[in-house]
Amino acid sequence: MNDVARKLLERHFDTAFSAPDGIAKLRELILALAMQGKLVEQDPNDQPASELLKKIGAERQQLVKSGKIKAPKQLPPIKPEEVPYELPQGWQWVRLGALAVYKLGKTPASKDPIYWTENGGVPWASIADMPTRGYLQKTSKRVSKTAISNVLKHDPVPAGSLLMSFKLSIGKTAITNIDTYHNEAIISFFRLDGRLKMYLFWILYEIANSGNTKGAIKGRTLNSESIRKLLIPLPPSQEQARIVSTVDQLMARCDELEKLRKARDEQRLAVHAAAIKKLLETQNGSAWNFIQQHFSELYSVKENVAELRKAILQLAVMGRLVHQDPNDPPASQLLKEIEAEKQRLVKAGKIKNPKPLPTIKLEEVPYEVPKGWEWVRLNDALDVRDGTHDTPKYVDVGFPLVTSKNIYTGKLSLEDVKYISEEDHKKIAERSKVDKGDILFAMIGSIGNPLIVDSDIEFSIKNVALFKFFMNGKPNNRYLHYYLVHAQENMKATSSGAVQSFVSLGFLRNYLFPLPPSAEQGRIVACINQLMTLCDTLDQQIEATKDSKSALLRALLTQDGERSCA
Repeated sequence: MNDVARKLLERHFDTAFSAPDGIAKLRELILALAMQGKLVEQDPNDQPASELLKKIGAERQQLVKSGKIKAPKQLPPIKPEEVPYELPQGWQWVRLGALAVYKLGKTPASKDPIYWTENGGVPWASIADMPTRGYLQKTSKRVSKTAISNVLKHDPVPAGSLLMSFKLSIGKTAITNIDTYHNEAIISFFRLDGRLKMYLFWILYEIANSGNTKGAIKGRTLNSESIRKLLIPLPPSQEQARIVSTVDQLMARCDELEKLRKARDEQRLAVHAAAIKKLLETQNGSAWNFIQQHFSELYSVKENVAELRKAILQLAVMGRLVHQDPNDPPASQLLKEIEAEKQRLVKAGKIKNPKPLPTIKLEEVPYEVPKGWEWVRLNDALDVRDGTHDTPKYVDVGFPLVTSKNIYTGKLSLEDVKYISEEDHKKIAERSKVDKGDILFAMIGSIGNPLIVDSDIEFSIKNVALFKFFMNGKPNNRYLHYYLVHAQENMKATSSGAVQSFVSLGFLRNYLFPLPPSAEQGRIVACINQLMTLCDTLDQQIEATKDSKSALLRALLTQDGERSCA
Protein backbone atom coordinates (compact mmCIF):
# COMPACT_ATOMS: atom_id res chain seq x y z
CA MET A 1 0.00 0.00 0.00
CA ASN A 2 1.46 3.39 -0.95
CA ASP A 3 1.68 6.53 1.19
CA VAL A 4 -1.52 8.01 -0.24
CA ALA A 5 -3.56 4.94 0.69
CA ARG A 6 -2.02 4.63 4.14
CA LYS A 7 -2.56 8.32 4.98
CA LEU A 8 -6.11 8.09 3.68
CA LEU A 9 -7.03 5.46 6.26
CA GLU A 10 -5.05 7.09 9.04
CA ARG A 11 -6.76 10.43 8.42
CA HIS A 12 -10.32 9.13 8.41
CA PHE A 13 -10.30 5.88 10.41
CA ASP A 14 -11.95 7.19 13.57
CA THR A 15 -14.42 9.47 11.80
CA ALA A 16 -15.45 6.80 9.30
CA PHE A 17 -15.85 4.28 12.12
CA SER A 18 -18.17 6.52 14.13
CA ALA A 19 -20.21 8.18 11.37
CA PRO A 20 -23.27 6.12 10.36
CA ASP A 21 -22.40 6.31 6.66
CA GLY A 22 -18.68 6.76 7.23
CA ILE A 23 -17.38 3.49 5.87
CA ALA A 24 -19.55 3.77 2.75
CA LYS A 25 -18.24 7.31 2.18
CA LEU A 26 -14.68 6.10 2.66
CA ARG A 27 -15.23 3.43 0.02
CA GLU A 28 -16.54 6.10 -2.35
CA LEU A 29 -13.44 8.24 -1.80
CA ILE A 30 -11.12 5.28 -2.43
CA LEU A 31 -12.78 4.61 -5.78
CA ALA A 32 -12.94 8.31 -6.68
CA LEU A 33 -9.18 8.59 -6.12
CA ALA A 34 -8.63 5.40 -8.10
CA MET A 35 -10.57 6.76 -11.09
CA GLN A 36 -8.78 10.11 -10.92
CA GLY A 37 -5.34 8.49 -10.99
CA LYS A 38 -4.60 9.69 -7.45
CA LEU A 39 -4.55 6.39 -5.57
CA VAL A 40 -1.21 5.01 -6.80
CA GLU A 41 1.88 6.59 -8.30
CA GLN A 42 2.22 6.77 -12.06
CA ASP A 43 5.23 5.04 -13.61
CA PRO A 44 6.64 6.78 -16.73
CA ASN A 45 7.85 3.38 -17.93
CA ASP A 46 4.27 2.04 -18.22
CA GLN A 47 2.92 1.71 -21.73
CA PRO A 48 0.20 4.40 -22.10
CA ALA A 49 -3.48 3.52 -22.27
CA SER A 50 -3.44 4.34 -25.98
CA GLU A 51 -1.31 1.23 -26.58
CA LEU A 52 -3.82 -0.90 -24.70
CA LEU A 53 -6.61 0.53 -26.86
CA LYS A 54 -4.70 -0.37 -30.03
CA LYS A 55 -4.30 -3.92 -28.76
CA ILE A 56 -8.01 -4.21 -27.87
CA GLY A 57 -8.98 -2.78 -31.27
CA ALA A 58 -6.74 -5.26 -33.13
CA GLU A 59 -8.18 -8.21 -31.17
CA ARG A 60 -11.71 -7.05 -31.93
CA GLN A 61 -11.00 -6.77 -35.65
CA GLN A 62 -9.69 -10.33 -35.59
CA LEU A 63 -12.88 -11.53 -33.90
CA VAL A 64 -14.97 -9.75 -36.54
CA LYS A 65 -12.95 -11.32 -39.38
CA SER A 66 -13.32 -14.78 -37.88
CA GLY A 67 -17.09 -14.27 -37.56
CA LYS A 68 -17.10 -14.63 -33.79
CA ILE A 69 -18.64 -11.19 -33.23
CA LYS A 70 -20.45 -8.66 -35.39
CA ALA A 71 -18.72 -5.46 -36.44
CA PRO A 72 -19.57 -2.87 -33.76
CA LYS A 73 -21.27 0.43 -34.51
CA GLN A 74 -18.96 3.40 -34.69
CA LEU A 75 -18.86 5.28 -31.40
CA PRO A 76 -19.29 9.08 -31.29
CA PRO A 77 -16.13 11.06 -30.52
CA ILE A 78 -15.71 12.26 -26.94
CA LYS A 79 -16.46 15.98 -26.72
CA PRO A 80 -14.49 18.20 -24.31
CA GLU A 81 -17.67 19.17 -22.42
CA GLU A 82 -18.33 15.49 -21.64
CA VAL A 83 -15.06 15.00 -19.77
CA PRO A 84 -15.69 15.42 -15.99
CA TYR A 85 -12.03 15.91 -14.96
CA GLU A 86 -8.49 15.83 -16.27
CA LEU A 87 -6.59 12.54 -16.23
CA PRO A 88 -2.90 11.93 -15.52
CA GLN A 89 -0.42 11.53 -18.34
CA GLY A 90 -0.66 8.09 -19.90
CA TRP A 91 -4.39 7.74 -19.13
CA GLN A 92 -7.20 8.21 -21.64
CA TRP A 93 -10.94 8.78 -21.63
CA VAL A 94 -12.64 6.03 -23.61
CA ARG A 95 -16.18 4.84 -24.16
CA LEU A 96 -17.09 1.48 -22.63
CA GLY A 97 -18.13 0.16 -26.06
CA ALA A 98 -14.53 0.53 -27.27
CA LEU A 99 -13.17 -1.44 -24.33
CA ALA A 100 -15.47 -4.39 -23.91
CA VAL A 101 -17.68 -6.74 -25.88
CA TYR A 102 -20.83 -7.64 -24.00
CA LYS A 103 -24.17 -9.35 -24.51
CA LEU A 104 -27.61 -9.15 -22.96
CA GLY A 105 -29.44 -12.07 -21.44
CA LYS A 106 -32.87 -13.59 -21.95
CA THR A 107 -35.68 -14.86 -19.76
CA PRO A 108 -37.62 -17.98 -20.79
CA ALA A 109 -41.37 -17.85 -20.13
CA SER A 110 -41.53 -17.77 -16.34
CA LYS A 111 -44.80 -19.72 -16.06
CA ASP A 112 -43.82 -22.51 -18.44
CA PRO A 113 -42.44 -25.37 -16.29
CA ILE A 114 -40.73 -26.95 -19.29
CA TYR A 115 -38.09 -24.20 -19.17
CA TRP A 116 -37.19 -24.47 -15.49
CA THR A 117 -35.83 -27.19 -13.25
CA GLU A 118 -34.83 -27.61 -9.64
CA ASN A 119 -32.50 -30.53 -10.27
CA GLY A 120 -29.83 -30.43 -12.95
CA GLY A 121 -30.00 -27.77 -15.62
CA VAL A 122 -27.82 -24.67 -15.63
CA PRO A 123 -27.92 -21.68 -13.24
CA TRP A 124 -29.81 -18.60 -14.45
CA ALA A 125 -29.13 -15.26 -12.71
CA SER A 126 -31.47 -12.36 -12.01
CA ILE A 127 -30.59 -9.02 -10.41
CA ALA A 128 -31.76 -10.40 -7.05
CA ASP A 129 -28.99 -13.01 -7.23
CA MET A 130 -26.26 -10.43 -7.72
CA PRO A 131 -24.40 -8.64 -4.91
CA THR A 132 -23.90 -4.89 -5.27
CA ARG A 133 -20.25 -5.62 -5.86
CA GLY A 134 -18.97 -9.13 -5.24
CA TYR A 135 -18.98 -12.71 -6.47
CA LEU A 136 -21.92 -14.68 -7.85
CA GLN A 137 -21.82 -18.04 -6.08
CA LYS A 138 -25.28 -19.44 -6.85
CA THR A 139 -28.65 -18.53 -8.36
CA SER A 140 -32.21 -19.08 -7.18
CA LYS A 141 -33.32 -20.54 -10.53
CA ARG A 142 -31.98 -23.02 -13.07
CA VAL A 143 -32.95 -23.38 -16.74
CA SER A 144 -33.64 -26.70 -18.43
CA LYS A 145 -32.06 -28.13 -21.58
CA THR A 146 -35.27 -27.21 -23.43
CA ALA A 147 -34.87 -23.55 -22.43
CA ILE A 148 -31.26 -23.60 -23.59
CA SER A 149 -32.06 -25.11 -26.99
CA ASN A 150 -35.34 -23.27 -27.68
CA VAL A 151 -34.86 -19.85 -26.08
CA LEU A 152 -31.32 -19.05 -25.00
CA LYS A 153 -29.55 -20.72 -27.92
CA HIS A 154 -25.99 -20.10 -26.77
CA ASP A 155 -23.48 -21.37 -24.26
CA PRO A 156 -23.67 -20.09 -20.69
CA VAL A 157 -21.47 -17.24 -19.54
CA PRO A 158 -18.30 -18.94 -18.31
CA ALA A 159 -17.09 -18.73 -14.71
CA GLY A 160 -14.74 -15.81 -14.19
CA SER A 161 -16.79 -13.43 -16.36
CA LEU A 162 -17.87 -9.94 -15.30
CA LEU A 163 -21.61 -9.20 -15.02
CA MET A 164 -23.34 -5.85 -14.59
CA SER A 165 -26.99 -4.97 -13.97
CA PHE A 166 -28.35 -2.07 -16.02
CA LYS A 167 -32.06 -1.91 -15.15
CA LEU A 168 -33.71 -0.95 -11.86
CA SER A 169 -30.59 -1.74 -9.78
CA ILE A 170 -28.01 -0.08 -12.00
CA GLY A 171 -24.35 -0.97 -11.83
CA LYS A 172 -24.35 -4.06 -9.64
CA THR A 173 -21.13 -5.79 -10.64
CA ALA A 174 -20.22 -9.38 -9.98
CA ILE A 175 -17.59 -11.88 -11.01
CA THR A 176 -19.41 -15.14 -11.59
CA ASN A 177 -17.84 -18.18 -9.97
CA ILE A 178 -20.16 -20.47 -11.91
CA ASP A 179 -21.16 -21.00 -15.53
CA THR A 180 -24.52 -19.24 -15.79
CA TYR A 181 -27.16 -17.67 -17.99
CA HIS A 182 -28.78 -14.40 -16.96
CA ASN A 183 -31.83 -12.25 -17.62
CA GLU A 184 -32.19 -9.25 -19.92
CA ALA A 185 -31.51 -6.76 -17.09
CA ILE A 186 -27.90 -7.96 -16.90
CA ILE A 187 -25.04 -7.73 -19.36
CA SER A 188 -22.04 -10.03 -19.40
CA PHE A 189 -18.63 -8.87 -20.59
CA PHE A 190 -16.36 -11.32 -22.35
CA ARG A 191 -12.84 -11.47 -23.72
CA LEU A 192 -11.66 -8.96 -21.12
CA ASP A 193 -8.04 -8.85 -20.05
CA GLY A 194 -7.81 -9.91 -16.37
CA ARG A 195 -6.47 -6.54 -15.20
CA LEU A 196 -9.10 -4.57 -17.09
CA LYS A 197 -11.84 -6.89 -15.85
CA MET A 198 -10.98 -6.26 -12.19
CA TYR A 199 -10.54 -2.53 -12.77
CA LEU A 200 -14.02 -2.34 -14.33
CA PHE A 201 -15.35 -4.54 -11.53
CA TRP A 202 -14.43 -1.82 -9.03
CA ILE A 203 -15.42 1.31 -10.93
CA LEU A 204 -18.49 0.40 -13.02
CA TYR A 205 -21.00 0.97 -10.21
CA GLU A 206 -19.86 4.58 -9.77
CA ILE A 207 -19.61 5.15 -13.52
CA ALA A 208 -23.03 3.68 -14.31
CA ASN A 209 -24.81 5.55 -11.54
CA SER A 210 -23.16 8.89 -12.23
CA GLY A 211 -24.61 8.89 -15.75
CA ASN A 212 -21.47 10.66 -16.94
CA THR A 213 -22.75 10.65 -20.50
CA LYS A 214 -25.66 12.98 -21.27
CA GLY A 215 -28.90 11.01 -21.22
CA ALA A 216 -27.17 7.86 -20.01
CA ILE A 217 -29.74 7.21 -17.30
CA LYS A 218 -33.42 7.66 -18.07
CA GLY A 219 -35.59 6.78 -15.10
CA ARG A 220 -33.71 3.91 -13.50
CA THR A 221 -32.62 2.15 -16.69
CA LEU A 222 -29.56 2.13 -18.88
CA ASN A 223 -29.95 0.84 -22.43
CA SER A 224 -27.55 -0.85 -24.82
CA GLU A 225 -26.76 2.46 -26.50
CA SER A 226 -26.08 4.42 -23.32
CA ILE A 227 -23.94 1.57 -21.97
CA ARG A 228 -21.74 1.81 -25.05
CA LYS A 229 -21.31 5.55 -24.51
CA LEU A 230 -20.38 5.49 -20.82
CA LEU A 231 -17.05 7.22 -20.27
CA ILE A 232 -14.31 5.19 -18.63
CA PRO A 233 -11.09 6.73 -17.25
CA LEU A 234 -8.57 4.21 -18.60
CA PRO A 235 -5.15 3.84 -16.94
CA PRO A 236 -2.17 2.01 -18.49
CA SER A 237 -2.46 -1.75 -18.10
CA GLN A 238 0.34 -1.96 -15.51
CA GLU A 239 -1.21 0.81 -13.45
CA GLN A 240 -4.58 -0.96 -13.56
CA ALA A 241 -2.93 -3.85 -11.74
CA ARG A 242 -1.49 -1.53 -9.08
CA ILE A 243 -4.84 0.22 -8.64
CA VAL A 244 -6.74 -3.05 -8.27
CA SER A 245 -4.19 -4.34 -5.73
CA THR A 246 -4.44 -1.16 -3.65
CA VAL A 247 -8.24 -1.01 -3.85
CA ASP A 248 -8.40 -4.66 -2.76
CA GLN A 249 -6.31 -3.83 0.30
CA LEU A 250 -8.28 -0.73 1.20
CA MET A 251 -11.64 -2.41 0.73
CA ALA A 252 -10.45 -5.27 2.94
CA ARG A 253 -9.63 -2.69 5.61
CA CYS A 254 -13.13 -1.23 5.19
CA ASP A 255 -14.55 -4.73 5.61
CA GLU A 256 -12.59 -5.03 8.86
CA LEU A 257 -13.98 -1.68 10.02
CA GLU A 258 -17.53 -2.85 9.33
CA LYS A 259 -16.96 -6.09 11.25
CA LEU A 260 -15.52 -4.18 14.20
CA ARG A 261 -18.43 -1.73 14.21
CA LYS A 262 -20.98 -4.53 13.95
CA ALA A 263 -19.33 -6.39 16.84
CA ARG A 264 -19.25 -3.17 18.91
CA ASP A 265 -22.91 -2.44 18.23
CA GLU A 266 -23.97 -6.01 18.99
CA GLN A 267 -22.04 -5.94 22.27
CA ARG A 268 -23.59 -2.60 23.21
CA LEU A 269 -27.08 -3.97 22.57
CA ALA A 270 -26.35 -7.21 24.44
CA VAL A 271 -24.94 -5.41 27.50
CA HIS A 272 -27.96 -3.11 27.60
CA ALA A 273 -30.40 -6.00 27.18
CA ALA A 274 -28.76 -7.82 30.10
CA ALA A 275 -28.90 -4.70 32.26
CA ILE A 276 -32.58 -4.09 31.45
CA LYS A 277 -33.41 -7.73 32.13
CA LYS A 278 -31.75 -7.52 35.53
CA LEU A 279 -33.48 -4.22 36.21
CA LEU A 280 -36.89 -5.81 35.59
CA GLU A 281 -36.15 -9.00 37.52
CA THR A 282 -34.46 -7.61 40.65
CA GLN A 283 -35.13 -4.70 42.98
CA ASN A 284 -31.68 -4.19 44.53
CA GLY A 285 -30.77 -1.25 42.28
CA SER A 286 -27.49 -2.71 40.99
CA ALA A 287 -28.71 -2.82 37.38
CA TRP A 288 -29.84 0.80 37.47
CA ASN A 289 -26.51 1.82 39.00
CA PHE A 290 -24.74 0.07 36.11
CA ILE A 291 -26.94 1.86 33.57
CA GLN A 292 -26.24 5.22 35.20
CA GLN A 293 -22.48 4.59 35.19
CA HIS A 294 -22.47 3.70 31.46
CA PHE A 295 -25.38 5.92 30.42
CA SER A 296 -23.67 7.89 27.62
CA GLU A 297 -22.23 4.78 26.00
CA LEU A 298 -25.38 2.64 26.29
CA TYR A 299 -27.68 5.35 24.97
CA SER A 300 -25.66 6.33 21.94
CA VAL A 301 -27.85 4.08 19.75
CA LYS A 302 -31.60 4.42 19.20
CA GLU A 303 -32.23 0.69 19.64
CA ASN A 304 -31.25 0.94 23.30
CA VAL A 305 -33.40 4.03 23.80
CA ALA A 306 -36.36 2.10 22.37
CA GLU A 307 -35.69 -0.71 24.87
CA LEU A 308 -35.42 1.85 27.68
CA ARG A 309 -38.89 3.16 26.77
CA LYS A 310 -40.28 -0.37 27.05
CA ALA A 311 -38.54 -0.91 30.39
CA ILE A 312 -39.95 2.34 31.78
CA LEU A 313 -43.49 1.21 30.97
CA GLN A 314 -42.82 -2.28 32.32
CA LEU A 315 -41.56 -0.86 35.62
CA ALA A 316 -44.52 1.53 35.74
CA VAL A 317 -47.20 -1.16 35.43
CA MET A 318 -45.35 -3.39 37.91
CA GLY A 319 -45.52 -0.63 40.53
CA ARG A 320 -41.76 -0.11 40.60
CA LEU A 321 -41.40 3.29 38.98
CA VAL A 322 -42.58 5.47 41.88
CA HIS A 323 -42.85 4.89 45.61
CA GLN A 324 -46.14 3.78 47.12
CA ASP A 325 -47.76 6.06 49.69
CA PRO A 326 -49.52 4.12 52.48
CA ASN A 327 -51.88 7.07 52.90
CA ASP A 328 -53.32 6.64 49.38
CA PRO A 329 -56.85 5.16 49.32
CA PRO A 330 -56.38 1.67 47.78
CA ALA A 331 -57.48 0.68 44.30
CA SER A 332 -60.25 -1.42 45.85
CA GLN A 333 -61.87 1.82 47.03
CA LEU A 334 -61.60 3.22 43.48
CA LEU A 335 -63.28 0.09 42.11
CA LYS A 336 -66.19 0.56 44.53
CA GLU A 337 -66.63 4.14 43.32
CA ILE A 338 -66.56 3.05 39.69
CA GLU A 339 -69.07 0.27 40.35
CA ALA A 340 -71.43 2.68 42.11
CA GLU A 341 -71.27 5.11 39.19
CA LYS A 342 -71.77 2.24 36.75
CA GLN A 343 -74.97 1.16 38.52
CA ARG A 344 -76.21 4.76 38.56
CA LEU A 345 -75.72 4.99 34.78
CA VAL A 346 -77.54 1.67 34.31
CA LYS A 347 -80.53 2.86 36.35
CA ALA A 348 -80.58 6.12 34.39
CA GLY A 349 -80.72 4.09 31.16
CA LYS A 350 -77.51 5.63 29.85
CA ILE A 351 -75.68 2.30 29.58
CA LYS A 352 -76.66 -1.34 29.52
CA ASN A 353 -75.91 -3.48 32.55
CA PRO A 354 -72.64 -5.23 31.57
CA LYS A 355 -72.37 -8.97 31.81
CA PRO A 356 -70.36 -10.16 34.82
CA LEU A 357 -66.77 -11.06 33.97
CA PRO A 358 -65.08 -14.28 35.16
CA THR A 359 -63.14 -14.14 38.41
CA ILE A 360 -59.41 -13.69 37.92
CA LYS A 361 -57.60 -16.92 38.66
CA LEU A 362 -54.22 -16.97 40.37
CA GLU A 363 -52.55 -18.64 37.39
CA GLU A 364 -53.69 -15.80 35.10
CA VAL A 365 -51.79 -13.14 37.03
CA PRO A 366 -48.44 -12.46 35.28
CA TYR A 367 -46.72 -10.83 38.29
CA GLU A 368 -47.39 -9.62 41.81
CA VAL A 369 -48.45 -5.99 42.22
CA PRO A 370 -47.78 -3.79 45.26
CA LYS A 371 -50.07 -3.50 48.25
CA GLY A 372 -53.02 -1.24 47.46
CA TRP A 373 -53.09 -2.25 43.78
CA GLU A 374 -55.67 -4.58 42.21
CA TRP A 375 -55.64 -6.86 39.20
CA VAL A 376 -58.90 -6.28 37.30
CA ARG A 377 -60.29 -7.00 33.86
CA LEU A 378 -60.41 -3.93 31.63
CA ASN A 379 -64.19 -3.93 31.49
CA ASP A 380 -64.35 -3.94 35.31
CA ALA A 381 -62.85 -0.46 35.42
CA LEU A 382 -63.84 0.88 31.99
CA ASP A 383 -66.59 0.85 29.42
CA VAL A 384 -64.91 -1.07 26.56
CA ARG A 385 -66.81 -0.90 23.27
CA ASP A 386 -66.02 -1.15 19.58
CA GLY A 387 -67.22 0.58 16.44
CA THR A 388 -69.36 -0.71 13.61
CA HIS A 389 -68.41 -3.94 11.88
CA ASP A 390 -70.38 -3.03 8.77
CA THR A 391 -69.35 -0.75 5.92
CA PRO A 392 -71.81 2.13 5.57
CA LYS A 393 -72.35 3.82 2.22
CA TYR A 394 -69.71 6.46 1.62
CA VAL A 395 -70.63 10.04 0.75
CA ASP A 396 -68.65 13.03 -0.50
CA VAL A 397 -69.53 15.25 2.44
CA GLY A 398 -70.42 13.94 5.87
CA PHE A 399 -68.86 12.54 9.04
CA PRO A 400 -65.40 10.87 9.01
CA LEU A 401 -65.34 7.08 9.43
CA VAL A 402 -62.13 6.26 11.30
CA THR A 403 -60.50 2.84 10.82
CA SER A 404 -57.18 1.39 11.96
CA LYS A 405 -55.37 2.99 9.00
CA ASN A 406 -56.17 6.41 10.48
CA ILE A 407 -54.47 5.49 13.77
CA TYR A 408 -50.69 5.35 13.96
CA THR A 409 -47.83 6.48 16.23
CA GLY A 410 -50.33 7.63 18.83
CA LYS A 411 -52.03 10.11 16.53
CA LEU A 412 -55.32 10.35 14.68
CA SER A 413 -55.11 11.33 11.01
CA LEU A 414 -58.19 12.41 9.10
CA GLU A 415 -56.27 13.19 5.89
CA ASP A 416 -57.09 9.91 4.14
CA VAL A 417 -60.55 9.19 5.49
CA LYS A 418 -63.91 8.31 3.98
CA TYR A 419 -67.18 9.97 4.95
CA ILE A 420 -70.59 8.64 5.90
CA SER A 421 -74.02 10.25 6.15
CA GLU A 422 -75.39 11.88 9.30
CA GLU A 423 -77.96 9.10 9.57
CA ASP A 424 -75.30 6.36 9.58
CA HIS A 425 -73.12 8.40 11.94
CA LYS A 426 -75.94 8.73 14.48
CA LYS A 427 -76.67 5.02 14.22
CA ILE A 428 -73.04 4.14 14.96
CA ALA A 429 -72.89 6.75 17.75
CA GLU A 430 -75.72 4.94 19.57
CA ARG A 431 -73.26 2.06 20.04
CA SER A 432 -69.92 3.86 20.23
CA LYS A 433 -70.04 7.65 20.55
CA VAL A 434 -66.49 9.04 20.69
CA ASP A 435 -65.83 11.86 23.16
CA LYS A 436 -62.76 13.92 23.88
CA GLY A 437 -60.56 12.07 26.40
CA ASP A 438 -61.64 8.60 25.24
CA ILE A 439 -59.00 6.13 24.01
CA LEU A 440 -59.04 4.46 20.60
CA PHE A 441 -57.26 1.16 19.89
CA ALA A 442 -56.94 -0.54 16.50
CA MET A 443 -58.41 -4.05 16.55
CA ILE A 444 -57.56 -5.36 13.07
CA GLY A 445 -54.34 -5.51 11.08
CA SER A 446 -52.01 -3.09 12.83
CA ILE A 447 -53.23 -3.98 16.32
CA GLY A 448 -52.76 -1.35 19.01
CA ASN A 449 -51.43 2.16 18.36
CA PRO A 450 -53.61 3.52 21.20
CA LEU A 451 -54.35 7.21 21.26
CA ILE A 452 -56.20 9.64 23.48
CA VAL A 453 -58.84 11.58 21.55
CA ASP A 454 -57.92 15.25 21.81
CA SER A 455 -60.32 16.69 19.21
CA ASP A 456 -63.91 17.85 19.37
CA ILE A 457 -64.50 16.80 15.75
CA GLU A 458 -67.36 14.31 15.51
CA PHE A 459 -66.49 11.02 13.80
CA SER A 460 -67.51 7.37 13.78
CA ILE A 461 -65.29 4.31 14.15
CA LYS A 462 -65.12 0.96 12.41
CA ASN A 463 -63.20 -2.06 13.73
CA VAL A 464 -61.63 0.17 16.37
CA ALA A 465 -61.94 -0.35 20.13
CA LEU A 466 -63.23 2.53 22.24
CA PHE A 467 -62.27 2.88 25.92
CA LYS A 468 -64.73 5.14 27.74
CA PHE A 469 -64.80 6.06 31.41
CA PHE A 470 -67.69 5.54 33.82
CA MET A 471 -66.18 8.31 35.96
CA ASN A 472 -64.30 11.31 34.62
CA GLY A 473 -60.57 10.83 35.30
CA LYS A 474 -61.00 7.46 36.99
CA PRO A 475 -58.91 5.62 36.10
CA ASN A 476 -56.43 8.17 34.76
CA ASN A 477 -56.72 8.02 30.96
CA ARG A 478 -53.00 8.68 30.48
CA TYR A 479 -52.11 5.78 32.78
CA LEU A 480 -54.46 3.56 30.77
CA HIS A 481 -52.91 4.83 27.54
CA TYR A 482 -49.40 3.98 28.74
CA TYR A 483 -50.60 0.57 29.85
CA LEU A 484 -52.12 -0.16 26.42
CA VAL A 485 -48.88 0.95 24.72
CA HIS A 486 -47.07 -1.55 26.96
CA ALA A 487 -49.63 -4.34 26.49
CA GLN A 488 -50.07 -4.07 22.71
CA GLU A 489 -47.07 -6.29 21.91
CA ASN A 490 -48.51 -9.14 23.99
CA MET A 491 -51.93 -8.54 22.47
CA LYS A 492 -50.45 -8.83 18.98
CA ALA A 493 -48.66 -12.03 19.95
CA THR A 494 -51.89 -13.60 21.25
CA SER A 495 -54.21 -12.22 18.54
CA SER A 496 -56.38 -14.31 16.26
CA GLY A 497 -56.65 -14.50 12.48
CA ALA A 498 -54.71 -16.51 9.92
CA VAL A 499 -54.80 -13.95 7.11
CA GLN A 500 -55.24 -10.71 9.07
CA SER A 501 -54.58 -10.42 12.81
CA PHE A 502 -57.35 -9.13 15.03
CA VAL A 503 -58.41 -8.92 18.66
CA SER A 504 -62.06 -9.29 19.60
CA LEU A 505 -64.11 -7.08 21.88
CA GLY A 506 -64.41 -9.97 24.33
CA PHE A 507 -60.62 -10.36 24.34
CA LEU A 508 -60.13 -6.71 25.25
CA ARG A 509 -62.88 -6.66 27.89
CA ASN A 510 -61.36 -9.67 29.64
CA TYR A 511 -57.74 -8.51 29.36
CA LEU A 512 -56.00 -8.08 32.74
CA PHE A 513 -55.20 -4.58 33.92
CA PRO A 514 -53.00 -3.69 36.97
CA LEU A 515 -54.89 -0.89 38.70
CA PRO A 516 -52.99 1.36 41.15
CA PRO A 517 -54.58 3.77 43.61
CA SER A 518 -55.80 6.98 41.91
CA ALA A 519 -53.13 9.20 43.45
CA GLU A 520 -50.36 6.80 42.43
CA GLN A 521 -51.67 6.73 38.86
CA GLY A 522 -51.03 10.48 38.68
CA ARG A 523 -47.50 10.08 40.08
CA ILE A 524 -46.77 7.28 37.61
CA VAL A 525 -47.97 9.36 34.66
CA ALA A 526 -45.87 12.35 35.75
CA CYS A 527 -42.77 10.17 36.09
CA ILE A 528 -43.31 8.45 32.73
CA ASN A 529 -43.79 11.83 31.05
CA GLN A 530 -40.45 13.03 32.43
CA LEU A 531 -38.62 9.85 31.42
CA MET A 532 -40.15 9.79 27.94
CA THR A 533 -39.04 13.40 27.48
CA LEU A 534 -35.55 12.23 28.44
CA CYS A 535 -35.81 9.46 25.83
CA ASP A 536 -36.92 12.01 23.23
CA THR A 537 -33.86 14.10 24.08
CA LEU A 538 -31.59 11.05 23.79
CA ASP A 539 -33.02 10.25 20.35
CA GLN A 540 -32.48 13.85 19.24
CA GLN A 541 -28.91 13.84 20.54
CA ILE A 542 -28.14 10.58 18.76
CA GLU A 543 -29.54 11.96 15.51
CA ALA A 544 -27.63 15.22 15.94
CA THR A 545 -24.41 13.34 16.69
CA LYS A 546 -24.89 11.18 13.61
CA ASP A 547 -25.54 14.24 11.47
CA SER A 548 -22.50 16.09 12.82
CA LYS A 549 -20.21 13.09 12.34
CA SER A 550 -21.53 12.56 8.83
CA ALA A 551 -21.08 16.26 8.03
CA LEU A 552 -17.54 16.24 9.41
CA LEU A 553 -16.64 13.19 7.37
CA ARG A 554 -18.19 14.64 4.21
CA ALA A 555 -16.19 17.83 4.73
CA LEU A 556 -12.95 15.91 5.23
CA LEU A 557 -13.58 13.68 2.25
CA THR A 558 -14.51 16.66 0.08
CA GLN A 559 -11.28 18.38 1.06
CA ASP A 560 -9.30 15.28 0.14
CA GLY A 561 -11.19 14.93 -3.15
CA GLU A 562 -10.55 18.58 -4.05
CA ARG A 563 -6.94 18.37 -2.93
CA SER A 564 -6.39 15.24 -5.00
CA CYS A 565 -7.76 16.95 -8.12
CA ALA A 566 -5.76 20.14 -7.62
